[in-house]
Amino acid sequence: MLSEKMQAALNAQIKMEAESSQIYLAMASWAEIKGFEGISTFMFKQSDEERQHMLKLLKYINQRGGQAVVSALEEPRLDYSSFRTLFRQLYEHEVRVSEAINELVDIALTGKDYATHNFLQWYVSEQIEEEATAKVILDKIDLIGDDKGGLYMFDNDMKNFTANAHNTVQ
Repeated sequence: MLSEKMQAALNAQIKMEAESSQIYLAMASWAEIKGFEGISTFMFKQSDEERQHMLKLLKYINQRGGQAVVSALEEPRLDYSSFRTLFRQLYEHEVRVSEAINELVDIALTGKDYATHNFLQWYVSEQIEEEATAKVILDKIDLIGDDKGGLYMFDNDMKNFTANAHNTVQ
């Protein structure tokens, strides 16, 4: 059985994961409109992945005798002035998600909720990967700078990055 504190914290994480999905979806739409097929493909995939993270939490809460809450979401507020700015926002968001997961782990350990602690280890590992992926992308964009040819090649590489992301960044 989940404590009230743990249930509230997990429900807050459901909202954060859903908002993460929305952020990636907004970025995917923007990239698609701009003609960046590789980036949009990557972002659409990431949006789906974040939704799966949310659903996993929702099912866990319900299975542990709690009640998962599906709440209203904040509209993504993103700065689309440059790819560097966009991906920096993405990286910073993933760092915030990692901090939230770490807080959940702390609540689980403090409350001696070892089942939830065990469940959360998947999220800890996932966030290491998410942060690393966002950082690799940001580093590549920093290398490209304002070079249009480099941006074209980067977009093309994102198609392959999408297919290999889980194999290369672990």
